[in-house]
Amino acid sequence: MGVLGGGQLGKMLAQAANNWHLPLFLLDTDSSFPAGRVSPFFTAGNFKDYDDVYQFGKDKQVLTIEIEHVNTEALHQLEKEGVKVHPAPAKLDIIKDKGLQKQFYAEHNIPTSPFALYTNEEAVRKAVASGERSLPFVQKSRTAGYDGRGVSIIRSEADLEAKLLPGPCMIEDLVEMDKEIAVIVARNESGQTQAFPAVEMAFNPEANLVEFLFCPANISKEVEAKAEALAAQVINAYRICGLLAVELFLDKEGNLLVNEVAPRPHNSGHHTIDSCYTSQFEQHLRAILNLPLGSTKMKSPSVMVNLLGAPGHTGPAYYKHLEECLKIEGAHFHLYGKSTTKPFRKMGHATIVDESLERAVGKARWIQEKLEIVSGS
Repeated sequence: MGVLGGGQLGKMLAQAANNWHLPLFLLDTDSSFPAGRVSPFFTAGNFKDYDDVYQFGKDKQVLTIEIEHVNTEALHQLEKEGVKVHPAPAKLDIIKDKGLQKQFYAEHNIPTSPFALYTNEEAVRKAVASGERSLPFVQKSRTAGYDGRGVSIIRSEADLEAKLLPGPCMIEDLVEMDKEIAVIVARNESGQTQAFPAVEMAFNPEANLVEFLFCPANISKEVEAKAEALAAQVINAYRICGLLAVELFLDKEGNLLVNEVAPRPHNSGHHTIDSCYTSQFEQHLRAILNLPLGSTKMKSPSVMVNLLGAPGHTGPAYYKHLEECLKIEGAHFHLYGKSTTKPFRKMGHATIVDESLERAVGKARWIQEKLEIVSGS
């Protein structure tokens, strides 16, 4: 079994595979990357390059990904030659392009916010000038965006000049949200689906990436049931095998709208390692190998906090005050092994489990304030 990508998600997939003594082969630029520290089956190569992906995959029985931005032309060829590829490259082609992704939801009657596609930033300005598009709105680059990159919120005429992203893009209405939630759902080749409990996401306003995840989400049982059903609807529409992280908006009227999806293990499921009967990483392996899916029940409430590089620091990573944070009961630390820290770079995460979600939140906020990931020593 091969994985395209050797970052922290590849690392945690390899750790889950090791529990079953299952060799996991990984492809990425350098074996010093997080997954290279835990798997002896690491190949140096570029997962965006046709030849590297083809040569890596041709002797594998199953291929999967830990990042969407891979060479799908090679995956199409490998699929023709009998390699099982999960997610299927045809579905990956849709999901990689946020414009095609939104069109997919419209075609399959999946609720999402109104949107329009534009060839470049100048076309967006013309649409605003003509009255076709009104402010405010959200602009997303159609490809290559992740962790807050490739997203810009345009609220004013000044933003039109300073914040518009270049190139092909998708524009959607700025939804008046009550909450942002996510549901990780799995599906195997037999068609069995299983959803993890919904999580509530809190974002860093400066970096526009997730700071905290709260599980269970502070939503009604009715809304949670609808969210899980919607996630199952989406993964069945795609007919994807493996995991699908479904990010959702809950608007002020109580409607659920699909924001976007990721067809792989995801930041919104990291807490499952410590707080659920089955981790998202084991579940992904079960799904792509067409094994029975594991229980997604929670063992306890949990909060996940992303451990981000401190602003103003670039260089060798040093975890300041880690010893004090390790004294916190119920705190589980997962450091990714990235040698260099950068401002707001994901360097690890901590999951705090507690019988009380409120206490777990307090501990998570204390850890976030105390632990600094800086350069030097």
